This record gives sequence, structure tokens and C-alpha cells, in this order.
Amino acid sequence: MPAIFVHGNPETDAIWSELVGELADRGAEGMVLLTPPGFGAGVPDGWGATRSEYRDWLVREVESIAESSGPVDIVGHDWGAGHVFGALALRPDLFRTWATDCAGLLHPDYTWHDMALAWQTPEVGEQVVEAMRSSERSEGVAGWAALGMSTQAAEATHEAMDENMAHCILGLYRSAEQPAMRELGDILAGIRLPPGLVLVPTADPYAGTPEMAAHTAARLGADTFQMGGLAHWWMMEDPALAANALVAHWSS
Repeated sequence: MPAIFVHGNPETDAIWSELVGELADRGAEGMVLLTPPGFGAGVPDGWGATRSEYRDWLVREVESIAESSGPVDIVGHDWGAGHVFGALALRPDLFRTWATDCAGLLHPDYTWHDMALAWQTPEVGEQVVEAMRSSERSEGVAGWAALGMSTQAAEATHEAMDENMAHCILGLYRSAEQPAMRELGDILAGIRLPPGLVLVPTADPYAGTPEMAAHTAARLGADTFQMGGLAHWWMMEDPALAANALVAHWSS
């Protein structure tokens, strides 16, 4: 059964390297790393980088895979989780199971973190992404590593931080100003979803509180897995723990 992984912002599929290795050691096969446009892949002409465009992109990609395999397992991180939520709302039939972090984004009381609010603000957002794009390599890599990325993932993120990624960061976040995410949560709560697992890294500063994640999981009929003390890039901090949780989820 294919297992699809979708990463978020601002990063590339290098974030999955350690986790994929751990999963392979546990016998997992058929893993597919999808790269959202602008975040390690090119962007189509006229790409506005909105939530709906990314949702439709992911649906098309999964349809292509599921055509030969049947419903797939999917794992989403950060905005990759957001894309998974969007696809689940539109085509839940494409998925055998789903697993994401960042479920707190769907909570009725969630407010965007400070950097997201900056990206959503005209002129301010442009200045922020330009500063990110123009940073020296050593400075950029050190900054991402300090936030929890592996050196490999930090280097890949810095290399991918170009004009396309800057454009996509702004388009994506500006299309997701509240109440967009809480409305998506309401839609998902009214749908019969395939079995889900909400990963809860308790020290993640961007995704709402662990209580928000647990509340959202209950609304969506999903299980939770607490990752005590882990932060936003849990898949690099403790890939063995994450691999064990995913294998158990897929097996059950």
C-alpha cells in the first residue's frame, strides 16, 4: 500500500529522510514523497499558490497513484497537513488512512502564529520573505538548524528558498486567513473520514496547543499520539518514535 508524505513551508522533502529510513528498517515499502509546487518543485504558469490550488494539486497526485493501487496512506506535516485536510474534505475516498500534525489549526479558537501574521500582512510579508531569500547561506542554514531541522534539511531549505517559494509562502498564507481554517475544520467534522492519527508534538510553537489538537482529533474521529517534548520537526528529532507510531497506525 503506498504511503505518501507531503511536507510544508518553508522546507523540502529532505525533512523526511531520517523517518523514511526508519520506516524502511521496519519493512515499509512504496513510500512516495510529494513536493508541493514552490517548495522544492517548479510552479505552473499562473499559479496563485492558494489553499484550493494546493488541495487540487494533491488530489490530482493521489488520484494518479490510487488509480493503480487503490486508496493510499498519507502523512502530512505543517502545510502538508493543511493540504491533506483540504484533500480529505474533497475526496476522502482516495485515502485508506491519514496522519498529520498541526490539527490545532482547525480548532475554533486557533489564531495564526506571529510569522504567519507577518506573511499575511501586505508589504510586511514581502519584506520578510525577501529577507529570508537574501540571507547568506551560512546564516540561513544555521537559522533553520537552530529551529530544529537537520543540517541536510536546513541546507536543502536554504537552496530552495527562491522567488517561487517566496511567492508561494505569501499566496498560501494569505488564502488561509481566519476563519478559513476553522471553517475547514467544521467541514471535516461533518464528513465520515477514513481512520486518522493526529500527531501531537507537545513543544511545537506553531500549531496551537496540545489540547487544541486533541479536541480536533476527537471532532474528526481520529486517534492521537503524544510526542512529549518534541517540536515542529519531530520527524528529525525522533524519527524512530515517529516510525513506530505510523507503523502501528497503518497496521491497525
